[in-house]
Amino acid sequence: MSSYGKNYQVIVVGAGHAGCEAALAAARMGCTTLLLTIGLDTVAQMSCNPSIGGLAKGHLVHEIDAMGGEMGLNIDATGIQFRRLNTRKGPAVRAGRAQADRMAYSARMKNVIEREPLLDLKQGLVDELLVRRNRIVGVGTREGITFSGKTVVLTTGTFMRGLIHIGLNHYAGGRAGEPSAEGISASLGSFGLRVGRLKTGTPARLSSRSIDFSKLERQPGDKVIKPFSFLTDKIERPQVDCYIAETNERTHQIIRAGLDRSPLFSGVIEGVGPRYCPSIEDKVVRFADKKSHQSFLEPEGIRGSEMYPSGLSTSLPADVQLAYFRSMIGFEQVEIMRPGYAIEYDFVEPMQLHASLETRAVAGLFHAGQINGTSGYEEAAGQGLLAGINAAHQCTDKEPVIIGRDEGYLGVMVDDLITQPTTDPYRMFTSRSEYRLLLREDNADQRLTELGRKIGLVSDVRWEKYLAKQEQVTAATQIIETKSVTSSDRRIVEKLELGELKSGLSLKQLLRRPEISIKQLEEIFPELGPFSAQALEQVEIAVKYEGYIKRQLEQVARFREQEDVKIPTNIDYALIPSISTEVREKLKKIQPISLGHASRIQGVTPAAIAVIQIYLRKKSHV
Repeated sequence: MSSYGKNYQVIVVGAGHAGCEAALAAARMGCTTLLLTIGLDTVAQMSCNPSIGGLAKGHLVHEIDAMGGEMGLNIDATGIQFRRLNTRKGPAVRAGRAQADRMAYSARMKNVIEREPLLDLKQGLVDELLVRRNRIVGVGTREGITFSGKTVVLTTGTFMRGLIHIGLNHYAGGRAGEPSAEGISASLGSFGLRVGRLKTGTPARLSSRSIDFSKLERQPGDKVIKPFSFLTDKIERPQVDCYIAETNERTHQIIRAGLDRSPLFSGVIEGVGPRYCPSIEDKVVRFADKKSHQSFLEPEGIRGSEMYPSGLSTSLPADVQLAYFRSMIGFEQVEIMRPGYAIEYDFVEPMQLHASLETRAVAGLFHAGQINGTSGYEEAAGQGLLAGINAAHQCTDKEPVIIGRDEGYLGVMVDDLITQPTTDPYRMFTSRSEYRLLLREDNADQRLTELGRKIGLVSDVRWEKYLAKQEQVTAATQIIETKSVTSSDRRIVEKLELGELKSGLSLKQLLRRPEISIKQLEEIFPELGPFSAQALEQVEIAVKYEGYIKRQLEQVARFREQEDVKIPTNIDYALIPSISTEVREKLKKIQPISLGHASRIQGVTPAAIAVIQIYLRKKSHV
């Protein structure tokens, strides 16, 4: 091994979605940062579906953006179809989703990274972690080069001992066409970290030239696009269409006939797959009474011909894949450009992490993304952002940034990972949050931009735009609270179909009515005209959901009472009477930082929490 001869403050291993956000955050916060990747041409590669956002995932993208991350800006710049989901439901579960031009997404992110002043991007396969006295001091690569660093962020994706399966054929690989990383797992195990095995998969890619789109249902994007980034004013690029296809009973018969050659059903695959994104063969077996399964057929880019058939991930042999696709309407002559495959990979059980995403076993070593047992680009990017922030803070002797469950989905995700055992790849859902009405996409900037500014990630441009929006919200709120409609305003009364008015009504009272929207009021009252759609949306939600929001804020206040009771790092649980051995072992293993944190550990009972609270109260008076 030879030393590269340059000392870094933060080294990030892996340039996927987690690695990109981690490296950019650390560099933008003033730390000399190295981003190491197996291939310079695969930065921010979209290994599976080339899309960003979706239910709850869109919330994460808005939060990443609000704190100064890059994902929202990147998809706004490279998206080729944008859609709002759940528009007929409440604001808590509305979310954005965009199909990306896969190559453009990767190229733009790589360009952003290469232009960041304190960030070096280098190619190298890390196969060794260098540790001295339980502290990380650098990494070693397969190429025989060592790099020194104060902190290391591991964002290895599916590359740790990755094993690709296509039928009964399998070979080592971190992704199709790329090598696996074989040495890191052994390093982690030697430090006492528990390493497990998970599995995921991806569908075949199809040639658009061989598909009869006239037989499929067209799915256009939204006419009015709502961007992901709070910095993006509007997106006016032409959009592409997606299509809806369906399997049928003939498709299912072909799949069943091929199950004897499926690694999933023949016991070859050991890793646990994602519960909420099963393969098509898994769906056919588990839902045997279902006559068809829907697939959204999505283009991978503007210029290429590859199409992504979502919902049809598989590890069946290539000939079976071709046969079942050709049994589907519109796919009779389809050509497969890349076969689908399953991949097994190592992960490190995240209950071994601090809330900062630093490992307990090795000081200065942080984990983010699929190494923590998660799935999805958005989950990975969110963890990467937080790990990069906290690695930078450790280098500058600052306290770690911990986001609460009441402050963001970022906080919900990290808290879930470090308190609950990982049985399958973790995916974010709005139902995971107790306070989802407070954690909406539209107010992510209100919740997190001030924090991003405080730690040095939010630029002057973003900060000024945020302040301007908040001023608009305040001014618009004042107008709707003070301006009234009376019976003498006949034109307005008739237009809003208010009937007989016995007394005047403020615009706020009118807006509380479910049938009246802020857009209607804006068309009638020119005073609301100067305000942005984003500011008016905030005002409308605050008024229409005022009672619900108030109740959730009261719940947060009660939640905070337990969160504010800190548990000392040197506490000896053996000295606490009346708690079971099982609870005591779990508390010693996870080392919760607060009473609230302890209460969310599986198996720690309310009675045990009460005993610990009494013990802490007595100790504080000693």
